[in-house]
Amino acid sequence: MQKFFSLAVLLLIGMAAHAQKQVSATSPDGQTKVTVTVSDRIYYDVESHGEQLFQQCHIGLTLRDRTLGEKPVLKGKKVTTVRETVTPIHPLKASQVENNYTLLTLTFGGNYKVEWRVYDDGVAYRFVTALKGDIEVMSEDGTWQLSKPGKLVLQQPGGFKTSCEENYSVVASNEWKAEDRMSELPILVMGERQKVLISEFDLFDYAGVFLKSTGEGTNAFSIVQPKCPTEYEDQGDRSHKILKEADYVAKTAGTRSFPWRYMYITQSDTQLPVNAMPVRLAPANAIGPTDWIKVGQTCWDWLNGIPFGPDVTFKSGINLETYKYFIDFAARNGVGYILIDEGWAKNTRDPFVTNPEVHLPEIIAYGKSKGVGVILWLPWLTVEHHMDLFQKFEEWGIKGTKIDFMDRQDQWMVNFYERVAKEAAKHHIFVDFHGAFHPSGLDYKYPNVLTYEGVRGMEYNGSCKPDNSVWLPFLRNAVGPMDYTPGSMLNYQPEVHHGNRPICAGVGTKVFNLAIFVLAESNLQMLMDNPCRYDQWPDCRDFLTSVPVNWDETRVLAAEAGQYCVTAKRKGDRWFIGGITNSQERDLQLKLDFLLAGKQFAMTSFADGVNADIIAMDYIRKESKVGSTTTLPVHMARNGGWCAVIQ
Repeated sequence: MQKFFSLAVLLLIGMAAHAQKQVSATSPDGQTKVTVTVSDRIYYDVESHGEQLFQQCHIGLTLRDRTLGEKPVLKGKKVTTVRETVTPIHPLKASQVENNYTLLTLTFGGNYKVEWRVYDDGVAYRFVTALKGDIEVMSEDGTWQLSKPGKLVLQQPGGFKTSCEENYSVVASNEWKAEDRMSELPILVMGERQKVLISEFDLFDYAGVFLKSTGEGTNAFSIVQPKCPTEYEDQGDRSHKILKEADYVAKTAGTRSFPWRYMYITQSDTQLPVNAMPVRLAPANAIGPTDWIKVGQTCWDWLNGIPFGPDVTFKSGINLETYKYFIDFAARNGVGYILIDEGWAKNTRDPFVTNPEVHLPEIIAYGKSKGVGVILWLPWLTVEHHMDLFQKFEEWGIKGTKIDFMDRQDQWMVNFYERVAKEAAKHHIFVDFHGAFHPSGLDYKYPNVLTYEGVRGMEYNGSCKPDNSVWLPFLRNAVGPMDYTPGSMLNYQPEVHHGNRPICAGVGTKVFNLAIFVLAESNLQMLMDNPCRYDQWPDCRDFLTSVPVNWDETRVLAAEAGQYCVTAKRKGDRWFIGGITNSQERDLQLKLDFLLAGKQFAMTSFADGVNADIIAMDYIRKESKVGSTTTLPVHMARNGGWCAVIQ
């Protein structure tokens, strides 16, 4: 009997060992490794540069009739190496991006696969299904288990309805409770040696992801998603009231690839702002030729739309004379567009009847004669009810639209974004999404989508503080274009800030507000202030209007996440440098060894003045000669900055 029992135990151990399979893939440089364990579910570990970052993370898709990843049967594995160079249509960081990775494809019984890409600086995975007909995804299991406690940088809304404009919060991973607020993407995991930026990409016909703690002390968090709305009614002119939701998060095609879940891994804070994962994971362009899409800067009337001064002899407001004034300024300064916000239409619900005071046809014609295009603001609900407006806008000569207040990322709303992008592209209209969630691939499939808000930007006036904005290069802007609406000429330190529409002001020094114009990446960059104020500071105006929106090369010269960031960007043979700090003053030594050796360059720089810590308007402009051996001493006042152009 004892012998029989021993044999049975050995048999069970052997069966368990046979049932649990491990497969590994290593990055091209051998420093990053993913180990996938197939047992009762699909688990994975991530190791980078000799440190285990995640352990026993698990993934799965629960469908109406089965769960992919539950008792999985591994049918096959394939490992390949990919080396290619990607040329982005709109290069926010670099005109060429290396896309080198190890591809691990695991095929499971039940007609699905999981694809893993292992990069030198990151890991991404996604499900790929080959199922008949449509499927209903009830929930997705995506759980990240940290190997050791760390700090998490989160953006925590009060619910699924959110414009994604909350301030960042820093939470210890072992103190984040299950009952605490969830977080939007991206999030930043800050370990002692390494940092990991977590986000999603290639999001189509599916619900966006939020992350929620699995419980205090677990050091783990997992995916939660909004259910798909099935009944709704208009709530005012810019929102839906959801009356009924399905019990699933998505009903979609059974044969498809699902969104990437990616982890960008770095050992240096200077690498976070140059995250290249979105370019590497991007879907292909779906709209054909893109030469009609012109990126650039735009004037904007919402925050500071009342010109005044000796050259203003008309009654300012939402009228023809005011917008001609904006167009004249744009034309004089090489700005490609003006954006006319709410008020151009007689009624926000009807995009075809314009405000008679605006004389929109005359504004469009006047802008065309000056080489300045017109962009029009719209609430998303008006677009939904009048999807034929893009054809009309093309007939009118409108170049782009700013679409606002979506404030959701359920499957229905994700699909709305794509329907808009597709229809706008048919009529050569570009799009700026406000009240939007983070970029997740739509702007690559539809390059006429130029930028997104989803950020606490300058619209917030006094509550848009450098202590929060300094996180943006490391999180929100690291994952895609960001409409921060920078460029304020009226500047205050936070404790004395005042001013609201129509005279809005920026928090932080004047040079902070110049420098963030270099740092904030957007294919459509706003000049948030009034032309008359820019003309009061012509040296600042000339610097701002000279800053490109697309770049050939980006180098972060000095950075500490959430503290300060100094970045150099090259367009052609010119370099722009922008540096910002939080409420702590900084003294840095910047090496210019990225410049061509043996040559002298002219540098125009802007620095905080000696009293900028009190009077935020105080600044110093300087012209000097520099070269590749130059080391620049840079001082930034509290909530301050430093910027320069080198040519």
